[in-house]
Amino acid sequence: MTHMRPDIVTFWRGPLDALRQTCLKSQVAAGHKVTIYSFDPLAGLPDGVGNAEAEAVLPYAFSERLRPPQPDGSWRDWTTLQFSDFFRMRLMGQRASPNHPRLWLDADVLLLKPVEIDPAQPYFAWERPRQLGNSVLYLPAKDPIVIAFEKLMASDELTPDWLSLRHRLTFALRKLRGGSRRLSDIRVAIFGPAALTALGRRFGKLHHALPKKSFYAVHAEPKLFFEPSDFSALIADRDVVGFHVSPKGRGKQAPIPGSLYAWATERFGSSS
Repeated sequence: MTHMRPDIVTFWRGPLDALRQTCLKSQVAAGHKVTIYSFDPLAGLPDGVGNAEAEAVLPYAFSERLRPPQPDGSWRDWTTLQFSDFFRMRLMGQRASPNHPRLWLDADVLLLKPVEIDPAQPYFAWERPRQLGNSVLYLPAKDPIVIAFEKLMASDELTPDWLSLRHRLTFALRKLRGGSRRLSDIRVAIFGPAALTALGRRFGKLHHALPKKSFYAVHAEPKLFFEPSDFSALIADRDVVGFHVSPKGRGKQAPIPGSLYAWATERFGSSS
C-alpha cells in the first residue's frame, strides 16, 4: 500500500469570501498543490492556489440540464451546488498523473495537516451517522461510483437508478401534479452525499469511510466554528484532519475573538 500526498482540486463560482480564503491558505500550508476550476478568472487567489478552466472538465452548458438560467444568464438557486456534484465526479474520472492523484476538497474545508491517500482506494468520511460526505472526496478513475455517474451524465434524463424509494415517490407525485419534471428540483443534495452513500453501499465501499470527526466535527454545528468556545480538544485530536465548515451565510463575517474561526484566521490568514 503506497500512500501519497494528492493535489487538491475544487470548483467555484463568484468571488471568494474571507472564510474560503483562509481555508485555501490552510490547504496550501499543509503542503498541497491547490487548483480552483472556474468559468471566469478568479481575482485575489491566495499565493500557491492555481486557477484552471472549468469548461475543459464539464461544459457550462451542462448546467442547463439542471435548470434554465436566469434571464440575465446567471445560475439559479441550487445550480452551483449541483453542478459541483457532477464536476467533482468528472474530475475523478479524468486520469491524473500517477504521481499526483487529485483529491476534491470543498473551498470551505480547513486543513490542519496534510492528507495522505492510497491512490488505489476511495477516500471519504462519514458526514452523518448514515450518510457520507462528498466535501472531501477521492475515487480512482475506474471506480464503479465514477462510472455510474458517467453513465448518468450520458443519459437523456438525469434520473439515477440508485434513487431512494422516498425520492422516487416524491418525484412521481410532483410530475403527476404538473410540477417540475426535473429531478434536480426535488432536493438540493440529490446528486451529492445521498448519491455517494447509495452508490457506496451498492458497490461495497462504505468500509473505506473515515470516522465523522475526521472532517465533519463542526459541519452540522457551525456555531462550534464561528462562536467563542473551547476548541483545544478538536485541534489537538490526531484523528481530526480538518473541518468542513459549511458557513451557512457567515463566510463574510469578521471572526469573533475566542472562536475557532479567529484561531484559523490568525494561523493561516484571511483575504489579502
